Amino acid sequence: MKRILFTAIFASFWMSGQAQIDVAKDTLKISRAEAETIFLKNNLRLLSEKLNIDQAEAQVIQAKLWPNPRLEVGEVNLWSNATSEQLPPISGNWGRTSEITVGLEQLIQTAGKRKKLMAMEKVGVEIAQEYFQDVLRIVKIEFRNNLTHLQYVQEKQNIYQKQLVSIQKLLNAYSNQAKQGNISKSEFIRLKASELEFVKELSDLQKENNQLQKELKTLMNLPSQNFLKIDSENFVPNLSKTENINLVELTSSALENRPDVKVSVLEEKYNNRKYKYELAQRTPDVTLLASYDRGGNIMNNFVGFGFGIDLPFFSRNQGNIKVAKLEIEKSQYLKEEKNNQAQHEVIQAYEDLIVAKKLYENIDISYENDLDKLLESHLKNFAQRNTSMLEYLDFVEAYLENKTIILESKKELNEHFEELQFVIGKEL
Repeated sequence: MKRILFTAIFASFWMSGQAQIDVAKDTLKISRAEAETIFLKNNLRLLSEKLNIDQAEAQVIQAKLWPNPRLEVGEVNLWSNATSEQLPPISGNWGRTSEITVGLEQLIQTAGKRKKLMAMEKVGVEIAQEYFQDVLRIVKIEFRNNLTHLQYVQEKQNIYQKQLVSIQKLLNAYSNQAKQGNISKSEFIRLKASELEFVKELSDLQKENNQLQKELKTLMNLPSQNFLKIDSENFVPNLSKTENINLVELTSSALENRPDVKVSVLEEKYNNRKYKYELAQRTPDVTLLASYDRGGNIMNNFVGFGFGIDLPFFSRNQGNIKVAKLEIEKSQYLKEEKNNQAQHEVIQAYEDLIVAKKLYENIDISYENDLDKLLESHLKNFAQRNTSMLEYLDFVEAYLENKTIILESKKELNEHFEELQFVIGKEL
C-alpha cells in the first residue's frame, strides 16, 4: 500500500510539473525546414566564422599597399653662438643662424615581392572561404541530427503517454472493483507498478528532450523560454534520392566538393606561393633617398639624392626558403591523407546507409498500424476480463519494444543519410 501511495503521489507531481513547464514556456511548433532556416540565419558560430573571410580579404588589401615613405627632419638648432654664420632668414628676421636637414626615404620592393605576397593572400581568402564551408558542414550535421533525435524523443513520448493514459483509465475502473474484492489486490498493484514504469520512462525522456532543447536553441540562437515542437514530417528522408548512386560517383563528389579536401589542395597551393615569395626575399630591396641640408654643407641650401641597398653577403634567406620548401612537402602528404580519409569515409557511410535502409524496408508499412489495432484489441479484452493481466502486460511490453525498434530504424536511417551527405560534401 505504501508503494501504491508513493506511485500515485509521484505521478500526480510529475503530471502537474509537466503542465507547469508547458505553461511557462512558449511552444514553437515548426517543421525541419523552418528550423534550419532559423539556424542558418541566426547561428552565432557561423556569423563569427564568416568574419574570417572578411579578415582574409583585408589581408589582400594590405598586401596591395606600397610601403609608406619616411620623412626625417633633423639638426634643428634653436640657438646660436660666436661661431655661427649668417644665412638668409627663413621668415622675417628669424632663422639667420638656424640649420636644418630634411630627408625622404622610399622603399622599393624588388623581384615582384608585392605581387607574390598578394597572390599568396588571395589563396588565403580561398582557404578562409572553404574553412567556413567546412564549419557550416560540421554544424549543419550536428543540427540536423539533433532535430532527428528530438523528433525521435517526441514520438516516443507520445507512445508512452498514450500507454500511461490507458493504464490510468484501467486503474480508475479497477479501483472500486479492488475495494469491493471483485479483483485481487495483486492485479491492482501490478497495474500501479506498470503506471510507475511509464511515469519513470516519460521522466527520462523529458530529461533527454530538455538536453536536446538546450542544444538546438543554442544552435538556433533562440530565447531560453521557447520550447521546440518539431513536426513529425520528414522524420524519414526521401529514399528516392539514394537511388541510382554508386561509390565511384560518391567518391568523386567527395574529392570535388568536400571543403576539408579543398583546403588541403589550397594549402599546398598557398605553400607553393609562399616558397616563391621567400625565394624573392633573396633579392635585396632598394631604398631611394632624397635630402635637403640648410647651412651644413658647401652650399647654403643643398639638395642631394641617393639610394640604399642591403649587401647579401651573409643572409640570402636560406633558412626561410628551406622551411617553405619543406612546408610544400608536408602539405602534399596531408593532401594525400585527406583524400584517402575522404574515400574511406564515403565507403563506410554508403554501406551503413544501405544496412539501415534494408532494415527500414524490411518493416512492412502496415505493420505499425496492425500493432496499434492489436493493442486496442488487447486493451478491450483485458477490460472485459477476456484476457489475463499477464497476457495484456506482456503484449504492451512487446508493443513498446516493437514501436521503439521502428522509431530507431527511422532515426538511424535519417542519421546515416545525413552522414553520407556530410562525407560527400553536398546535398543529394
